[in-house]
Amino acid sequence: MNSLISPPNLKKGDKVAIVALASKLNPDDIQSAINLMQENWGVEVIVGESVSATYYGFAGTDEIRLRDFQQQLDNQEIKAVFSARGGYGSSRIIDAVDFTEFKKNPKWIIGFSDITAVHGQLQVMGFQSLHAPMPKTFTRDYDSVQKLEAFLFGKDINYTIPSKPFNKQGVGAGQIVGGNLCIFAHLLGSQSEVDTDGKILFIEDISEYLYNIDRMLVQLKRAGKLKNLAGLIVGDFSDVKENDDPFGKTFYEIIAEHTAEYNYPICYDFPVGHEAINWTMPCGRYASLSVDNEEVRLSFNDFS
Repeated sequence: MNSLISPPNLKKGDKVAIVALASKLNPDDIQSAINLMQENWGVEVIVGESVSATYYGFAGTDEIRLRDFQQQLDNQEIKAVFSARGGYGSSRIIDAVDFTEFKKNPKWIIGFSDITAVHGQLQVMGFQSLHAPMPKTFTRDYDSVQKLEAFLFGKDINYTIPSKPFNKQGVGAGQIVGGNLCIFAHLLGSQSEVDTDGKILFIEDISEYLYNIDRMLVQLKRAGKLKNLAGLIVGDFSDVKENDDPFGKTFYEIIAEHTAEYNYPICYDFPVGHEAINWTMPCGRYASLSVDNEEVRLSFNDFS
């Protein structure tokens, strides 16, 4: 299995765009990210109309967000498109996006959380994208932003973290797929549903009740999405909530229960998700995952 099609690496002088695909934001919240990209990366940043638009909780109406995203996809001068933030709204517009020009001139699409819906669609179409910090979150951890920069500019990068008690040892290799657990589960049955067979799946989430984490894992398992994985990477599950009547298991135990019958490697507490440290995951890129007693290694063997 090879990597999906990779958009061209960025280079100094390129133009990149920031749009808001989901929830509204204060444009001032991304100014430091704009400054960093222009001063440190040497790229020109174009800010889309959706960044300053509002419609209830959204960054403008569906029509505004769709038009803004479409314009940046179709503009051949734009080499990467960042979603300013997540929240909710990407899945409302993804089916209406015309990827005709994108397929002729692919470019990097960057974001996480709600942007999992966009990553899913791109993976189905056969293109890599970057699950990574967004401009609104750039100030949280500079090292995470540097890792994003490395991927965008085509530098070799691999990950190593200490092993955790709940890990399941082993070695697996395949394309990286996944993202936010809630959004990934909601893609089932849509045209953005991701094939996980032979893939390394990564999941993360925030502010979910334990019973709902269990329910989403049950849904993935019933849909066959956990059966034939090459590996499972469990990222941050932030601000996990409990009902008045305790569910009875931690999210570690929930995931371990639903994957107990499978033999692929599993690692927990990988730094991807809604915490300050949020390492870039190149969706659709071929990688190998090695989990042993001492460490977890995620290596990207194919940079094409």
